[in-house]
Amino acid sequence: MTAKDLKNALLQEAVQGKLVPQIASEGNARDLLEEIRKERLSHGFANSYGICDGKDKKTKKSDLRSKSQISVTKKELPEITEDEIPFEIPENWCWCRLGDVIDVRDGTHDTPAYIKSGYPLITSKDFRGDHFDFSKTKYISKQDYDLINQRSKVEVGDILFSMIGGNIGNKIIITTENYFEMAIKNVALFKNNNNVYNVYLFYVLEYYTKAFQNYAVGGAQTFVSLNFIRNYPFPLPPLTEQKRIVAAIEKFMPLIEEYGKKETELKAVNEQIGSLTKKAILQEAVQGKLVPQNAAEGNAKDLLEEIKKEKSKFLKEGKIKKEKPLPEITEDEIPFDIPESWCWCWLGEIVPFGVCQNAEPQEINDEDWILDLEDIEKDSGKILSFKTKKEVDSKSTKHIFKKGFVLYSKLRPYLNKCVIAPKDGFCTSEILPLDFGDMIYNKYAQLYLMSPFFVDYTNSLSFGVKMPRLGTEDGKKALFPLPPLAEQKRIVAAIEKMLPLCEKLGE
Repeated sequence: MTAKDLKNALLQEAVQGKLVPQIASEGNARDLLEEIRKERLSHGFANSYGICDGKDKKTKKSDLRSKSQISVTKKELPEITEDEIPFEIPENWCWCRLGDVIDVRDGTHDTPAYIKSGYPLITSKDFRGDHFDFSKTKYISKQDYDLINQRSKVEVGDILFSMIGGNIGNKIIITTENYFEMAIKNVALFKNNNNVYNVYLFYVLEYYTKAFQNYAVGGAQTFVSLNFIRNYPFPLPPLTEQKRIVAAIEKFMPLIEEYGKKETELKAVNEQIGSLTKKAILQEAVQGKLVPQNAAEGNAKDLLEEIKKEKSKFLKEGKIKKEKPLPEITEDEIPFDIPESWCWCWLGEIVPFGVCQNAEPQEINDEDWILDLEDIEKDSGKILSFKTKKEVDSKSTKHIFKKGFVLYSKLRPYLNKCVIAPKDGFCTSEILPLDFGDMIYNKYAQLYLMSPFFVDYTNSLSFGVKMPRLGTEDGKKALFPLPPLAEQKRIVAAIEKMLPLCEKLGE
């Protein structure tokens, strides 16, 4: 169970009345609700209360009227129906609506004129969890500040609730330590009162956050309406029990937070173990230690000869250009031992490294696939997204690649971005399309390019400070441990069984 799960379980026990025992001498929440009703009437508030016992779930309604209708909440709230009640609560509790017990408001919906300095206008963007972040805060004049605060003045004890955008549910209790003169915009304001302990309310809102987020409506900018918040069912305990519940929650919270820290540390260790295990597997693979050798599969020297013959044939046919021959590999250059059936060669001997066929923008159709570096996930060999020329508004020359090509990022090679093309397409100049042909298994070539052996080589030779890259000549002169073709495929099959286990280690 995660720390988040533990916290949710704790809050669930709290709001269902299971965290602390009930004490008869603390009274009944229905009497508390009646007190709240009387207090609102004495201040000129009018509302209707849908009251429901935790035991029989029967609802009563007191139709209250007042000549002085000065509450922000002017509409009478409907009775709570049995279908709305999400769980059982103790007999001395009662169900009501948030708007029955809390004055819930929001700030201005208008956009006042912003000035360089003045009174901060707090919006959802200024919330970071349970504290303020002023990095994007905008400021308004005293005139606009006073106008907004006629409706929604923030005071010590109140709760601010983010009700719009990606951080719906972030909450801040206003205390003497974090209070400052502010106005609010598109933020729900829960006004503090003497009958509902604001910290208990804070934890109930925390428990309800997921439901509020799931309800959120709207297009690009989702929001939770004030009407929805006011009408949401609220489990009300006697006031003294509210405080005992909070004391119990805050007794357990530090333990859960400590558990969360250990969980984070363990996750980091697991991720590191998973990453190291994956690297170790790839290194074992290119050293010929992952699968047993099979004499019937032939010798890689013969395979290399076949590749060279095919290359000579293509050269005669004019399909490829003549390149400067690479030197012989000396014994001093060999970094580790490989099986007898394998052989060492240069990467440039088996693939035309850095030789690309290009296409001008007008030659690329709007629906053609354009691969950019940001579309490749680092270290995983996976493509994150597929975008068309029309979507990226491409206007530059691109490299052409075919299905099955290995696409290798020569820019910032430490990011280890390397994928196999699942279909034909075009890529930006930072990505090299590598056609290994039929005699080198493309998946083996990919795992070689992503192995610690090759990554260390590229990092040692990359040039450029901000945007280091691998040069073409250095790429050609990378040492390649070549196994027979059948063994290449057996190595890949073995790795594909092992890597999911590495990913599980990192979870």
